[in-house]
Amino acid sequence: MGLGLFWLGLAQVLCPVATLAQRTPVVVASKPFGESFLLAEMFAQLLESRGFEVDRRLGLGATEIAFQALRTEAIDVYPEYTGTGLVAVLDQSPEGSAGDVFRAVSGAFRERWGIHWLPPLGFENTYAIAVRRESAEADGLRTLSDLARVADRYIGGFSPDFIGRSDGLPGLQSAYGLQLQAQRSLLQAVKYEALDLGEVDVVDGYSTDGLIDRYDLVVLEDDLEFFPPYEASAVVGRRFWDTRPDAVRALSELSGMLDEEEMRALNRRVEVEGEEFESVARDALTRMGLVAGPAVRIVREGEDREGSLGAYFIDRRNELIDLTIRHMLLVIVSLLAATLVAIPLGLLLERAPRGAEVVIRTIGLFQTIPSIALLAFMIPLLGIGIRPALVALFLYSLFPILRNTYTGICDADPAAVDSARSLGMTEGQILKYIRFPLAIPVIMAGVRTAAVITVGTATLAAFIGAGGLGDPIVAGLALSDSRMILSGAIPAAVLAFLADGALGIVQRVVTPTGLEIAE
Repeated sequence: MGLGLFWLGLAQVLCPVATLAQRTPVVVASKPFGESFLLAEMFAQLLESRGFEVDRRLGLGATEIAFQALRTEAIDVYPEYTGTGLVAVLDQSPEGSAGDVFRAVSGAFRERWGIHWLPPLGFENTYAIAVRRESAEADGLRTLSDLARVADRYIGGFSPDFIGRSDGLPGLQSAYGLQLQAQRSLLQAVKYEALDLGEVDVVDGYSTDGLIDRYDLVVLEDDLEFFPPYEASAVVGRRFWDTRPDAVRALSELSGMLDEEEMRALNRRVEVEGEEFESVARDALTRMGLVAGPAVRIVREGEDREGSLGAYFIDRRNELIDLTIRHMLLVIVSLLAATLVAIPLGLLLERAPRGAEVVIRTIGLFQTIPSIALLAFMIPLLGIGIRPALVALFLYSLFPILRNTYTGICDADPAAVDSARSLGMTEGQILKYIRFPLAIPVIMAGVRTAAVITVGTATLAAFIGAGGLGDPIVAGLALSDSRMILSGAIPAAVLAFLADGALGIVQRVVTPTGLEIAE
């Protein structure tokens, strides 16, 4: 009887936990390039068709950001490649067959972090070093060894990920003796256009890229077999694996269902023909018999990528309004928090001038950290989404407000300050009635500067899944869609202009009479 009551009580405790796990949205993420967007959307639509609620976090930054998000359980699943897991994450040398590499990464990820690789999707997407056809014909380029022979006359355009990875440019330089004339760091979609325009001579791509055919590029053979196998697979986190076995089974239905030729065709539809990746994903799942009927979410079909930018904005007005509101939320909250901290701190530092410059310069160091690096640093601490973005934007906003507050207070009209002292006012009274009012125009100039910086920096928050106007910019760069990029960039520019104008009005209102400055 007692044992029965125990199990009954245990069930009552655990059932709500299990129910909560089932109701929690599955967080599906991708890295910021077209194929990753497409695969993640296939994961999401497949899960939705099986009754799961899905939260999409597409376009996370490079491999390190996506992996950290998975390891810290900020996301549940994203598409990854076995060679990338082996070299970029585990820092192991690529050896053995595709099966050997899969077993190595699967076992190591499971043992170290409880992360599971589902059986591969059925295709490999290895690195593809590409040149223009005329360059290949003129210099007789067929292999990477051929490229090494003439590399000192070539300018490379490579993704930041490729430049820093041991299975990327450093490894090629070691294996082939590749010494280029120069190299540039370029985003994935931008590289192909730069190559076509002659700005660079060789780029790193992916073997399934649709843009290779679009620009009629020649992919050089990896004759020394330097690159490891890169089988695509769904990678799932520890908590997701333990609490959502039915969702894991649903994702496993995609294993072995895609080959390289079909993946290249799907990528071409998105990258070259301009179809929405949501629609292409739905069609692929329908053809495989995994999803039946119409699209599982509303998609925008039949659009002409070369159509009117105005019509594009009108068609997406509701989406853009939502993104703008989220962007404004990021800016307002972080800027308000920075103002509430920086102004009192600036007033306090005026009373301790010896240590003031040290404190201000230390806070100013945050301005020297690249935005994406600071955002990535936040992931192990705060996960992904709006919280780490707010903290990062808060740190970026502090310096201009703090510097201007301290400078404005210290440089307040010396004659007015001396007159106040001669009248017997205390230092506190001088600060309250003389220094601070005189410093208001300078302080507000710092707030306006911080606001404009924050509006621009907030677009990068899309790389850690915080949303806002950075989302269409990241997606547009990944899909080589200029209208999508502009749909995020133009509202962000307008928002910066309006924020500066609104704060200018506030500045005129709060500035004491006689201290107004010309705009």
